[in-house]
Amino acid sequence: MRDLRKYVAELIGTFVLVLVACGTAIVTGCGTAEGGIAAYFATAAAFGLVIVAMAYSIGNISGCHINPAVSIAMLVSKKMSFKDFICYVIAQVLGAIAGAAVLGVLFGFDCGFGANALQGETTVANGFLAEAILTCVFVLAILGVTSRESFSKVAGLVIGGALTLVHLLGIGITGTSVNPARSLGPAIFAGGKNLEQVWIFLVAPLVGGSVAALIWMFLDKKDPEPKKANKKK
Repeated sequence: MRDLRKYVAELIGTFVLVLVACGTAIVTGCGTAEGGIAAYFATAAAFGLVIVAMAYSIGNISGCHINPAVSIAMLVSKKMSFKDFICYVIAQVLGAIAGAAVLGVLFGFDCGFGANALQGETTVANGFLAEAILTCVFVLAILGVTSRESFSKVAGLVIGGALTLVHLLGIGITGTSVNPARSLGPAIFAGGKNLEQVWIFLVAPLVGGSVAALIWMFLDKKDPEPKKANKKK
């Protein structure tokens, strides 16, 4: 029953992320001329604030990954089992699809769904690199702030702030994914170039999350205590 509650929490958290944050992008017109800079900042803030809200609501149940890139980092750093990883990802993807479906009902199935796509003249290589690096930065912040019990009271704020930060840079490049589930759900309904390019937003964040885990394992590695010299009698 405990495992089931974790998976349901991940489904709910990812559902809320897509519904509220991608919904904000739709409402404000983020990425359009009409939306302007205000929509840009509002969307970045929405993603961060959803993470803060979910961290302090479901964090004590599932850890509030709501992102396969976070889950793969926990798997690589041996903080979760392979079974939990698979079940978390399934729950996250289902939550994202459900969230996107509700957006379609609310705004029409031609609303764009806040789906990710390469922006302007961004090439596939640049988009992939940006997503991998931004995910690495985001996940590294998560690993760091969750590594000490003393940080627990501010963890949600730090993680939400980190997600806002990477969105401020990434929206103009890729729309900012750093989350395969968040990208897949909207892309399924948006179709077109969003679905054609979705592989970038599936693979690059998983690469970035894995690299972040390896970096953190190196940084957090404890040095062996020096051996005491044997005293001669």
